[in-house]
Amino acid sequence: MLNLQGAGYIHANGDLLFSDLNLTINKYEKIALIGNNGAGKSTLLKILAGKLLPTAGHAKTESAPYYVPQLFGQFNDFTIAQALGIEDKLKALNEILNGKVSDENLGILNDDWTIEERSSEALSFWQLEGLDLNQKMESLSGGQKTSVFLAGIAIHRPAIVLLDEPTNHLDLEGRSRLYDYIRSARVTLVVVSHDRTLLNQMEKICELSQRGITLYGGNYDFYTTQKKIENEALNNDLKAKEKALRKAKEVERESLERQQKLDAKGKKKQEKAGLPTISMNTLKNNAEKSTAKLKSVHTEKLGHISAELSQLRSVLPDADKMKIGFNAAALHKGKSIVEAKEVNFAFNGRLLWKEPVSFQIFSGRRYAVKGRNGSGKTTLIKLILGQLQPLMGSLNRSGVSAMYIDQDYSMIDNQLTVYEQAQQYNSGALQEHEVKIRLNRFLFSKADWDKPCSALSGGEKMRLILCSLTIGNQSPDLLILDEPTNNLDIQNIEILTSAINGYQGTLLVISHDEYFLNQVQIEHVIRF
Repeated sequence: MLNLQGAGYIHANGDLLFSDLNLTINKYEKIALIGNNGAGKSTLLKILAGKLLPTAGHAKTESAPYYVPQLFGQFNDFTIAQALGIEDKLKALNEILNGKVSDENLGILNDDWTIEERSSEALSFWQLEGLDLNQKMESLSGGQKTSVFLAGIAIHRPAIVLLDEPTNHLDLEGRSRLYDYIRSARVTLVVVSHDRTLLNQMEKICELSQRGITLYGGNYDFYTTQKKIENEALNNDLKAKEKALRKAKEVERESLERQQKLDAKGKKKQEKAGLPTISMNTLKNNAEKSTAKLKSVHTEKLGHISAELSQLRSVLPDADKMKIGFNAAALHKGKSIVEAKEVNFAFNGRLLWKEPVSFQIFSGRRYAVKGRNGSGKTTLIKLILGQLQPLMGSLNRSGVSAMYIDQDYSMIDNQLTVYEQAQQYNSGALQEHEVKIRLNRFLFSKADWDKPCSALSGGEKMRLILCSLTIGNQSPDLLILDEPTNNLDIQNIEILTSAINGYQGTLLVISHDEYFLNQVQIEHVIRF
């Protein structure tokens, strides 16, 4: 069991991340923890893992959890055995087998005589047969590092497993293996992930937000259904409150106009009656007080409705606030823009693909490039863009405009501000205020315009690129995305999906995220 009681966390700079979180996860429950970037998911997982202490409240677990982090840079100088925490056991076992049977070695081994075989079997299951346990972690790819830590689950056999974005660097085969493990595992499991296919393997969804933790008793599809109902109710409340505000303003105007007419009519009667000046002034003051009191009542009511309206708007999902629109691509649909015949490439004299690659790309269609990690997908993109030339075969490109959005968002200049970056794509000579209106549409308010791009998160950089595309006078004929959902939260993935579905040009996507590929309506696959 895992239990949070009034848990809170404050950053070292004094910023509050979350407070008063309460959650109980029972034995064998499988829970997904989701939320926007910056909500505190990874921090909360570290608290559950015992890697961080909450600054308020308590976090309790019945046994020590096994924790797979999102980032592995801190392990680069470790061997695989050290990163997995099995080096001492393996050393003790080898010394015992070589005749050094000491109390110290027996104590370290703790009767775990199968540690070596178990380690070998676990690495083999995750397709890591060729790795040496004494090999340094820095020599591994991102997917291999993730797989090493996932192999550690079978090695350590924990009762509680905590996974932080485990599919970020896994290819399709690795993801399928992980999905199988999640479905069959008899452990208490908590996963932080934006992988919707993985989230559909979970029994419950916990959403972490400014309101705290909200528990949904089903998988991701169940969660989205419930959120749709909630958001429809929210939008209905928003419309009702906007209508109430308009009505209140109308009532205020009519009431004040009626009061002013009554005051004017009363004044005429008083003047006609010839009342003394002192009496006239008293009646005038009373009329002004009455008008002021009436205005105060309406102001208070309007203020109350406006505050409720602002509160409703603040919890409206960002995707609902955005307005995305692309200009149409210049090419008519169905034109051949890339044709590859028997193409291959070589690194250090070694051919990249066992069999030469042939394919054709037509304008207006949607393609996915699929293959295992290291199969040459990014190299293929560089060949298509003309950044590399094939060693053999032919690759013909028509004169199309292309935009390549890589995993690092390198088309963003970190030396520029948000506004300056947007201006780089202002080929249509939009006025300054028009560019800023576009930035607002993509959730960059006035406070963000002078922010350096280096300070933006991955999701913010992605939104700025999408904004830049709408600022450009013409959308690219070919849009290429390389693992676009890596490091994005679900909210930003939905924003990206909505934008792509509004794009009418040719789309080429490298992704292991099958859910995302279905959402953006991929029609054709180039497979290795």
